[in-house]
Amino acid sequence: MTDKSQIRSEATRLLSFFQDQGAQVVEADILQPAGTLLDLYGEDIRARAYVTQDPVMGEAMLRPDFTVPVVQMHMAEGAEPARYAYMGEVFRAQEEATHRASEQFQVGYEVFDRDAPIEADAEVFSLVKEVLAPLNLRAATGDMGLLLAAVLGLKTTDRRKAALERHIWRPRRFRALLDRFSGRAPLPEGREALLAQDNPMDETAPHIGLRSPAEIAARIDALRDDATADPISSQEVTLLDDLMALRETTENVLEHLRDIAVDMPAIAPAVDRIEARAEALARRGVDVSRLDFEGSYGRTSMEYYDGFVFGFYAETRPDLPPVATGGRYDALTRVLGHQNGDHHDIPAIGGVIRPEITLMLGAAK
Repeated sequence: MTDKSQIRSEATRLLSFFQDQGAQVVEADILQPAGTLLDLYGEDIRARAYVTQDPVMGEAMLRPDFTVPVVQMHMAEGAEPARYAYMGEVFRAQEEATHRASEQFQVGYEVFDRDAPIEADAEVFSLVKEVLAPLNLRAATGDMGLLLAAVLGLKTTDRRKAALERHIWRPRRFRALLDRFSGRAPLPEGREALLAQDNPMDETAPHIGLRSPAEIAARIDALRDDATADPISSQEVTLLDDLMALRETTENVLEHLRDIAVDMPAIAPAVDRIEARAEALARRGVDVSRLDFEGSYGRTSMEYYDGFVFGFYAETRPDLPPVATGGRYDALTRVLGHQNGDHHDIPAIGGVIRPEITLMLGAAK
C-alpha cells in the first residue's frame, strides 16, 4: 500500500496543474447529509455508502464522491462560467474480492459552462489527458446521451421507455427488459395468471402491506397495459444492439453512427454532438483518429452521467481500476435545481484522477 503522505503529495501536484489552468480550488465536507445524496447517486453507490445518524444533521454519510457537493456549492454561490478543482478522500464500501481500499484519494476538475458545452467536454478530457501523458494510458470514450436518445426514440409505450431508461446503467437488467418488451422472452412467472383474472383484487381479503388498494389496482392496470402493448420491433432491437456493440476510433465511428441514424433518427442530434466534440478535441491537439469510442461505455459508471463519458486505463495493468474517469452530468444539475426550488440547471462536466494509481504506475516506469 502506498504511503498516504506520498498520495497526498501526488494529489497536490495534480491539483496544482488544474489550478494553473484557472480552476478555483474548493473543499467539500467529509460528512454529508444523506437524504439528498442517496436520492441522486445510482444504485451501486447507494449500496456502498457509509451511512450514519447524526444528532444535528440527521441521516448522514461519508462523502462517496465530490461531484454532488461541488454542484450544490456552485448552485448556491457560483458564477458562470466556472472551473473548480479539489482533492481529498472519498469513502465507498468494497466487495472483499476486489481488494480495493474503502478510502480512496481523488483529484478532480469540474467545468460549468452553459454557452459552450462541447468545448467544455474537450477541455476537461484534454487536460486530464495532458496531466496523465507520461503514463502512456489508453483513453476510452462514449456518450450516454446517444444511448438515452436511442431508448427514448423507440416506437413503444412511454412506460416501457421509462423502464429501459431507468435501467440503462444496469446492462443485465436492461437486456432482460428489452428481451421481454420485444417478445424474445416470456412474461415473468406468475404474471400471466394474474393478468388473466377478471378481478384480481379480492375486496373481502384483509389489506396487508404499505401500498394502498388504489396503488395496487393502478399497478395491475399498468401490468395489463404493458402485457397487451405491441412488441418492440426486431429492427429497432437490432439497431440498438448495433449501437451498443460499436467499438471504433472516434474518427471511424461517425460513419457507422450516421448509417444507424438513417433508421433511428432520434439519435441524429446526439451524433451531431459527437462530431462537434471530435472537432473540438482535435483543436485541442487530441488525435481522434486513435481515440477509442465504445457504444456501451459508461453504462456501469455513475448513473448521473448523461452525455460524454471517458476513462483512462493502464493496458499493462488490467488488474487496476481506471486511473481517471469523467463525464457530463447536465441532468444532475436540473434535479438539484428543482430540489432547491429555483428550477435552475447548469450544464456541467467533470473528471477525477486517482493519485494512488498514478504513483504506482509512475514508480513502475
